[in-house]
Amino acid sequence: MCGIVGAIAEKNVVPTLVEGLRRLEYRGYDSAGIAVLDNNNCINRVRKPGKIAALESALDDTPLDGNVGIAHTRWATHGIPSESNAHPHVCKKSVAVVHNGIIENFESLRDTQKQQGYTFTSETDTEVIVHQLHKNLNKGVSLLQSVRDTVTELQGAYALGVVVDAESDHLIAARRGSPLVIGLSESGNYIASDIAALISVTQNFIFLEDGDVADIYSDKVTIYSENGKEVEREVHVSALKADAVELGEYEHYMLKEIYEQPAAIAETLEGRISENSVLEESFGTAAKAIFDKIERIQIIACGTSYHAGMVARYGFESLAGIPCQVEVASEFRYRTPVVSPNTLFVTISQSGETADTLAALRAAKDMGYEHTLAICNVAESSLVRESDLVLMTRAGPEIGVASTKAFTTQLVALMLLIVVMGRRRGLDEKTEASIVDQLRHLPRIVEQVLKLDDDIAKLSEKFGSKHHALFLGRGAHYPIALEGALKLKEISYIHAEAYPAGELKHGPLALVDSEVPIIAVAPNDALLDKLKGNLQEVRARGGELFVFADKESGLKAGDGVTVMEIAQIDKAISPIIYTIPLQLLAYHVALIKGTNVDQPRNLAKSVTVE
Repeated sequence: MCGIVGAIAEKNVVPTLVEGLRRLEYRGYDSAGIAVLDNNNCINRVRKPGKIAALESALDDTPLDGNVGIAHTRWATHGIPSESNAHPHVCKKSVAVVHNGIIENFESLRDTQKQQGYTFTSETDTEVIVHQLHKNLNKGVSLLQSVRDTVTELQGAYALGVVVDAESDHLIAARRGSPLVIGLSESGNYIASDIAALISVTQNFIFLEDGDVADIYSDKVTIYSENGKEVEREVHVSALKADAVELGEYEHYMLKEIYEQPAAIAETLEGRISENSVLEESFGTAAKAIFDKIERIQIIACGTSYHAGMVARYGFESLAGIPCQVEVASEFRYRTPVVSPNTLFVTISQSGETADTLAALRAAKDMGYEHTLAICNVAESSLVRESDLVLMTRAGPEIGVASTKAFTTQLVALMLLIVVMGRRRGLDEKTEASIVDQLRHLPRIVEQVLKLDDDIAKLSEKFGSKHHALFLGRGAHYPIALEGALKLKEISYIHAEAYPAGELKHGPLALVDSEVPIIAVAPNDALLDKLKGNLQEVRARGGELFVFADKESGLKAGDGVTVMEIAQIDKAISPIIYTIPLQLLAYHVALIKGTNVDQPRNLAKSVTVE
């Protein structure tokens, strides 16, 4: 989603702003822009649709220089991608703003502002903010007070960076609903929507809370809470390193992150398992007392994280013997669920800033859910800060829009939760020890599966002319089929759907012909014979099969059937293992299709607005 960078320093901030925008490219965007205050306190601005390279080219033609500035990458919500809709937005050459989020009452504000003589040059909701700031400044108040007054008139979500020509020695930041951090350094101070944007200039960060307004000078920062009182916010020292978000030897971030999965899984397990058991303390000091009360699980997530929750449901019910429901966050928050007592409300998110998931968590508290747990990859995120219990996935920065290592580490984290909940419902020590042993060996098994990369690359050539694909799975591998279909459609733009294989006769068979490849996940489990029957139905209708199968499955390659063998593995970890070849398949098909693997069209990494 949109990215904000701002800076006030003792030197020209333009290079820092551009570098910050480049480090936010993974969030997804369609235009970019910069505004700085020059030595004459004039606001100078350059904006361009397209990639940051286009903005850099424009800056070569129209160089900017200034010690205070704001910058933005925009992901279109109101108005098409264009220069006029790109941020920063400026009113009467005196005040400039960058904004993440959505202003829900922008139409009424715009109508009023037009009557007051303001001219609109964009289709965005953001432009009403800059006009409102100008209007309030004209009352003779300071920039700080103008921002305070303006945010009380906004309905919706926002993260703001604001500068004004009359007060060139500082900038203002404000946050509600959209993430915003302040970076602190000896040579200046910064703002950004993500610490990754600033990691090359500082490791020290303050995470603004909802309602906060920050007054930022080059040598000091003052933060005011929603009620206008000056507050202290904790300074966090990030462990993220600048080179952690570099490509290194890889052509794309997605491939890099696929290959980082063994290390990410090992890191997720580090310190959380003993020789034979899961260490319950990993979930926090209050975990045991809370877990003792829990009688059911409610999982809320979006996209790939939702698929992780779907996989976990099988484990919660079959291994832990505890009822589990899984729901898409954007649906949950707009209905009236029946809240059962002693339910653990589990949210799953890579970024911890997913708007619908955050809103669902907050709604759940209002609904009466007493206990919340976040499974998340970003320690400083809103989801983590607002949950009772937290289990970090420790996957490291995930830059590619198509989630890979975040998904597999979520599955690992959920398995740890399944085990500790299962202890309370009859999961015996022998079974727990077996699961722990499988988890301990999981990184090595993933490394073995990654050796199929060249074979999968060759197989992917058969998808070059395809426009549709069907994925099949059964049991806990049906969500893996869903995830495989999502990956393929995300980055190759092939229309892909996934079904439980047993549902073929209820509609999907109508899609089967020689032009629609069928990708199936076939572990050697209790449902294998059923799956084989389903696959025979596909072949009988001319469908071409691509099967990722257990070596002991008995499935053989033949006319119209390609079988890629996967080492025999236990059912507890097999969904994680079968994810890997589907990730590689999507990646290599996208290469053949010539798409932008890391930044697929119309998509954003962090969905911080509805």
